[in-house]
Amino acid sequence: MSPAFAPRWKRLEPDTRREQILACAMRLFGERPYSEVSTTDIAREAGVARGLINHYFGQKRDLYLKVVKRMLLMPGLEESVPMTGSLRQRVERSVQWYLDTVAIHGKTYVAITSAGGIGADPEVERIISEADDVSALKTLEFLGLKVEVGSDARQRAMIRSYGGLVKATIREWIRGGTLSREDAHLLLSEALITIVRDVFPQLHQNAQSERGDARGQGRKRGKDEQ
Repeated sequence: MSPAFAPRWKRLEPDTRREQILACAMRLFGERPYSEVSTTDIAREAGVARGLINHYFGQKRDLYLKVVKRMLLMPGLEESVPMTGSLRQRVERSVQWYLDTVAIHGKTYVAITSAGGIGADPEVERIISEADDVSALKTLEFLGLKVEVGSDARQRAMIRSYGGLVKATIREWIRGGTLSREDAHLLLSEALITIVRDVFPQLHQNAQSERGDARGQGRKRGKDEQ
Protein backbone atom coordinates (compact mmCIF):
# COMPACT_ATOMS: atom_id res chain seq x y z
CA MET A 1 0.00 0.00 0.00
CA SER A 2 1.47 3.36 -1.02
CA PRO A 3 1.92 6.12 1.60
CA ALA A 4 -0.75 8.19 -0.17
CA PHE A 5 -3.40 5.56 0.48
CA ALA A 6 -2.25 4.31 3.89
CA PRO A 7 -4.87 4.67 6.63
CA ARG A 8 -4.35 7.73 8.82
CA TRP A 9 -4.53 5.74 12.07
CA LYS A 10 -5.67 7.53 15.17
CA ARG A 11 -6.97 5.68 18.19
CA LEU A 12 -10.63 6.47 18.84
CA GLU A 13 -13.36 4.91 20.94
CA PRO A 14 -15.56 2.50 18.91
CA ASP A 15 -18.64 4.75 18.97
CA THR A 16 -16.57 7.76 17.92
CA ARG A 17 -14.91 5.79 15.13
CA ARG A 18 -18.28 4.49 13.94
CA GLU A 19 -19.66 8.03 13.80
CA GLN A 20 -16.57 9.20 11.93
CA ILE A 21 -17.00 6.49 9.29
CA LEU A 22 -20.71 7.23 8.99
CA ALA A 23 -20.03 10.95 8.52
CA CYS A 24 -17.53 10.20 5.74
CA ALA A 25 -20.01 7.86 4.06
CA MET A 26 -22.74 10.48 4.25
CA ARG A 27 -20.49 13.00 2.55
CA LEU A 28 -19.33 10.66 -0.23
CA PHE A 29 -22.83 9.33 -1.00
CA GLY A 30 -23.90 12.94 -1.46
CA GLU A 31 -21.03 13.80 -3.78
CA ARG A 32 -21.22 10.75 -6.07
CA PRO A 33 -23.81 8.20 -7.22
CA TYR A 34 -24.10 5.10 -5.06
CA SER A 35 -22.47 2.91 -7.72
CA GLU A 36 -19.39 5.14 -7.80
CA VAL A 37 -18.66 4.98 -4.07
CA SER A 38 -16.72 1.98 -2.75
CA THR A 39 -15.94 0.91 0.78
CA THR A 40 -12.30 1.52 -0.13
CA ASP A 41 -13.16 5.16 -0.90
CA ILE A 42 -14.98 5.51 2.42
CA ALA A 43 -12.13 3.85 4.34
CA ARG A 44 -9.60 6.17 2.70
CA GLU A 45 -11.73 9.21 3.52
CA ALA A 46 -12.10 8.10 7.14
CA GLY A 47 -8.44 7.10 7.45
CA VAL A 48 -9.19 3.52 8.47
CA ALA A 49 -8.65 0.04 7.08
CA ARG A 50 -11.48 -1.21 4.87
CA GLY A 51 -11.95 -4.21 7.14
CA LEU A 52 -13.03 -1.88 9.94
CA ILE A 53 -15.97 -0.70 7.84
CA ASN A 54 -17.04 -4.30 7.34
CA HIS A 55 -16.63 -4.89 11.06
CA TYR A 56 -18.87 -1.96 12.07
CA PHE A 57 -21.40 -1.86 9.24
CA GLY A 58 -21.14 -4.94 7.02
CA GLN A 59 -21.25 -4.45 3.25
CA LYS A 60 -21.60 -1.15 1.37
CA ARG A 61 -25.37 -1.53 1.08
CA ASP A 62 -25.67 -2.00 4.86
CA LEU A 63 -23.69 1.20 5.41
CA TYR A 64 -25.87 3.03 2.89
CA LEU A 65 -29.00 1.96 4.76
CA LYS A 66 -27.49 3.43 7.94
CA VAL A 67 -26.94 6.69 6.07
CA VAL A 68 -30.56 6.69 4.88
CA LYS A 69 -31.85 6.15 8.42
CA ARG A 70 -29.63 8.89 9.84
CA MET A 71 -30.59 11.44 7.19
CA LEU A 72 -34.34 10.82 7.31
CA LEU A 73 -34.98 10.18 11.00
CA MET A 74 -32.63 12.96 12.21
CA PRO A 75 -33.27 12.76 15.97
CA GLY A 76 -32.99 15.84 18.12
CA LEU A 77 -36.04 18.00 17.38
CA GLU A 78 -37.58 17.56 20.81
CA GLU A 79 -34.29 18.31 22.58
CA SER A 80 -33.32 21.26 20.39
CA VAL A 81 -36.57 23.16 19.78
CA PRO A 82 -38.78 24.47 22.63
CA MET A 83 -42.34 23.15 22.46
CA THR A 84 -43.73 26.47 23.62
CA GLY A 85 -45.31 29.55 22.10
CA SER A 86 -47.95 30.04 19.44
CA LEU A 87 -48.57 27.66 16.56
CA ARG A 88 -46.63 29.97 14.24
CA GLN A 89 -43.67 30.19 16.60
CA ARG A 90 -43.48 26.42 17.04
CA VAL A 91 -43.81 25.75 13.32
CA GLU A 92 -41.24 28.35 12.29
CA ARG A 93 -38.73 27.12 14.88
CA SER A 94 -39.17 23.49 13.86
CA VAL A 95 -38.80 24.30 10.13
CA GLN A 96 -35.70 26.36 10.87
CA TRP A 97 -34.19 23.48 12.86
CA TYR A 98 -34.97 21.01 10.08
CA LEU A 99 -33.41 23.17 7.37
CA ASP A 100 -30.36 23.77 9.54
CA THR A 101 -29.97 20.02 10.06
CA VAL A 102 -30.48 19.14 6.40
CA ALA A 103 -28.01 21.80 5.27
CA ILE A 104 -25.12 19.94 6.94
CA HIS A 105 -25.43 17.10 4.41
CA GLY A 106 -27.84 18.63 1.91
CA LYS A 107 -26.49 16.82 -1.14
CA THR A 108 -26.83 13.48 0.63
CA TYR A 109 -30.42 14.25 1.65
CA VAL A 110 -31.29 15.07 -1.95
CA ALA A 111 -29.53 11.95 -3.23
CA ILE A 112 -31.38 9.51 -0.99
CA THR A 113 -34.82 11.14 -1.42
CA SER A 114 -34.59 11.46 -5.21
CA ALA A 115 -35.20 8.87 -7.90
CA GLY A 116 -32.08 6.84 -8.46
CA GLY A 117 -29.60 6.45 -5.62
CA ILE A 118 -29.28 2.78 -4.84
CA GLY A 119 -32.12 1.97 -7.25
CA ALA A 120 -35.35 0.11 -6.57
CA ASP A 121 -34.27 -1.39 -3.26
CA PRO A 122 -37.18 -2.66 -1.11
CA GLU A 123 -35.22 -2.08 2.11
CA VAL A 124 -34.50 1.56 1.23
CA GLU A 125 -38.16 2.04 0.33
CA ARG A 126 -39.18 0.46 3.65
CA ILE A 127 -36.85 2.75 5.60
CA ILE A 128 -38.13 5.82 3.78
CA SER A 129 -41.74 4.80 4.44
CA GLU A 130 -40.96 4.13 8.11
CA ALA A 131 -39.18 7.48 8.40
CA ASP A 132 -42.21 9.23 6.87
CA ASP A 133 -44.47 7.64 9.51
CA VAL A 134 -42.13 8.52 12.37
CA SER A 135 -41.74 12.08 11.11
CA ALA A 136 -45.52 12.51 10.80
CA LEU A 137 -46.11 11.31 14.38
CA LYS A 138 -43.30 13.47 15.74
CA THR A 139 -44.68 16.51 13.94
CA LEU A 140 -48.17 15.98 15.33
CA GLU A 141 -46.82 15.47 18.85
CA PHE A 142 -44.49 18.45 18.61
CA LEU A 143 -47.34 20.72 17.55
CA GLY A 144 -49.33 19.51 20.56
CA LEU A 145 -52.25 18.23 18.52
CA LYS A 146 -54.97 16.22 20.24
CA VAL A 147 -55.68 13.55 17.64
CA GLU A 148 -59.36 12.70 17.56
CA VAL A 149 -60.34 9.04 17.49
CA GLY A 150 -61.09 8.03 13.92
CA SER A 151 -59.28 10.95 12.28
CA ASP A 152 -55.72 10.22 13.36
CA ALA A 153 -54.97 8.15 10.25
CA ARG A 154 -56.09 11.01 8.03
CA GLN A 155 -54.01 13.52 9.93
CA ARG A 156 -50.94 11.32 9.65
CA ALA A 157 -51.61 10.86 5.94
CA MET A 158 -51.81 14.60 5.44
CA ILE A 159 -48.58 15.17 7.34
CA ARG A 160 -46.91 12.45 5.26
CA SER A 161 -48.14 14.29 2.18
CA TYR A 162 -46.63 17.45 3.62
CA GLY A 163 -43.41 15.45 3.95
CA GLY A 164 -43.43 15.03 0.17
CA LEU A 165 -43.57 18.81 -0.15
CA VAL A 166 -40.66 19.08 2.29
CA LYS A 167 -38.48 16.76 0.18
CA ALA A 168 -39.36 18.53 -3.07
CA THR A 169 -38.72 21.96 -1.55
CA ILE A 170 -35.33 20.92 -0.21
CA ARG A 171 -34.38 19.57 -3.63
CA GLU A 172 -35.29 22.91 -5.21
CA TRP A 173 -33.20 24.69 -2.60
CA ILE A 174 -30.14 22.42 -2.39
CA ARG A 175 -29.82 21.02 -5.89
CA GLY A 176 -31.72 23.37 -8.16
CA GLY A 177 -31.02 26.66 -6.46
CA THR A 178 -34.45 27.76 -7.68
CA LEU A 179 -35.53 28.49 -4.10
CA SER A 180 -33.46 30.30 -1.51
CA ARG A 181 -33.20 29.13 2.08
CA GLU A 182 -35.63 31.93 3.00
CA ASP A 183 -38.06 30.82 0.27
CA ALA A 184 -37.95 27.24 1.54
CA HIS A 185 -38.58 28.36 5.11
CA LEU A 186 -41.52 30.51 4.05
CA LEU A 187 -43.15 27.80 1.93
CA LEU A 188 -42.78 25.01 4.48
CA SER A 189 -43.84 27.15 7.45
CA GLU A 190 -46.94 28.61 5.81
CA ALA A 191 -47.99 25.25 4.36
CA LEU A 192 -47.79 23.50 7.74
CA ILE A 193 -49.58 26.34 9.52
CA THR A 194 -52.38 26.21 6.94
CA ILE A 195 -52.72 22.43 7.30
CA VAL A 196 -52.97 22.62 11.09
CA ARG A 197 -55.03 25.80 11.38
CA ASP A 198 -57.43 25.43 8.43
CA VAL A 199 -57.34 21.91 7.00
CA PHE A 200 -57.40 19.80 10.18
CA PRO A 201 -60.56 21.48 11.58
CA GLN A 202 -62.31 20.87 8.26
CA LEU A 203 -61.08 17.29 8.33
CA HIS A 204 -62.62 16.87 11.78
CA GLN A 205 -65.92 18.33 10.59
CA ASN A 206 -65.95 16.00 7.59
CA ALA A 207 -65.31 13.02 9.88
CA GLN A 208 -68.22 14.03 12.13
CA SER A 209 -70.48 14.47 9.11
CA GLU A 210 -69.50 11.05 7.78
CA ARG A 211 -70.22 9.44 11.16
CA GLY A 212 -73.60 11.18 11.23
CA ASP A 213 -74.40 9.95 7.73
CA ALA A 214 -73.37 6.42 8.71
CA ARG A 215 -75.64 6.50 11.77
CA GLY A 216 -78.49 7.82 9.66
CA GLN A 217 -78.06 5.05 7.11
CA GLY A 218 -77.91 2.49 9.93
CA ARG A 219 -81.22 3.72 11.37
CA LYS A 220 -82.80 3.68 7.92
CA ARG A 221 -81.69 0.10 7.32
CA GLY A 222 -83.10 -0.85 10.71
CA LYS A 223 -86.52 0.61 9.86
CA ASP A 224 -86.53 -1.07 6.46
CA GLU A 225 -85.87 -4.45 8.09
CA GLN A 226 -88.78 -4.10 10.54
